[in-house]
Amino acid sequence: MKHLLKLMDCSAEEIKSILDLADQLKYERKHHIPHRHLEGKSIGLIFQKSSTRTRVSFETGIYQLGGQSLFLSSRDLQIDRGEPIQDTARVLSCYLDGIIIRTYAQKEAEDLAKYGSIPIINGLTDFCHPCQTLTDLLTIRGKYGRLKGLKMCYIGDGNNTANSLIVGGLKMEMEVAIATPKSYEPVKEILDFAAAYDGFTLTNDPKEAVKDADVVITDTWASMGQEEEKAIRDKAFAGYRLDDALMENAKDGAMVLHCMPVYRGKEITAELFEAHTDEIFEAAENRLHVQKAVMVTLMK
Repeated sequence: MKHLLKLMDCSAEEIKSILDLADQLKYERKHHIPHRHLEGKSIGLIFQKSSTRTRVSFETGIYQLGGQSLFLSSRDLQIDRGEPIQDTARVLSCYLDGIIIRTYAQKEAEDLAKYGSIPIINGLTDFCHPCQTLTDLLTIRGKYGRLKGLKMCYIGDGNNTANSLIVGGLKMEMEVAIATPKSYEPVKEILDFAAAYDGFTLTNDPKEAVKDADVVITDTWASMGQEEEKAIRDKAFAGYRLDDALMENAKDGAMVLHCMPVYRGKEITAELFEAHTDEIFEAAENRLHVQKAVMVTLMK
């Protein structure tokens, strides 16, 4: 495993190894056991999309691992002035030991890996969000003690979060059910991948998807770059709000997760969100441990 660009590139064994290491690093952090595996390493963060959790968790994780982080917004680099990504990749490979990129096009992350000579971690693209799915898997496993055989349901937009959840869940032998409005389904590449698995369901009916689910996940209806579509999306997703009535179709005690930011009253009611804050904020913390595990795996 040289990079983390998308979970489709990872084997089930590699995913499990990252989750196991994340659990170990979480334990060590809780018990104040130093784990400075990246001592003396410099890691760049190329962010063309704004961020709260991704930036803070990566920068904090790099520090805790003994490394140095360099935050590089699009304003700080020559990319915005037209420098080819292949030149940026080659130059930064001379200085850095790894790069985290948070951007729009998946091709930018792929090109950094193609032309550079250091590990590249996808912090989010429009296509996928691998670190978030690894985090959700760690959080789910923390509650149930396993992943295999559990039913994971996602309600909402067939976006980058949904794409990665489908891949990660199926690779870990979970049953995965997705409910989106028509015309908002996941992309063909992901659906083609899922077609090889028996445990996958795609529907436009949230009640069907959530039936007997062990965990129900949602996300904002309008991601970054889709702000002008908010009114249209609010109307299209009106029947896809997580609330107590919908959760009655899930298993008793089912988890609810949201990668945040959360818009209470839209994709989830305020009451349901507050009832599951322990799980949701446990997942938010787990971003730190998972991303540390990814960096140690790729850069130690």
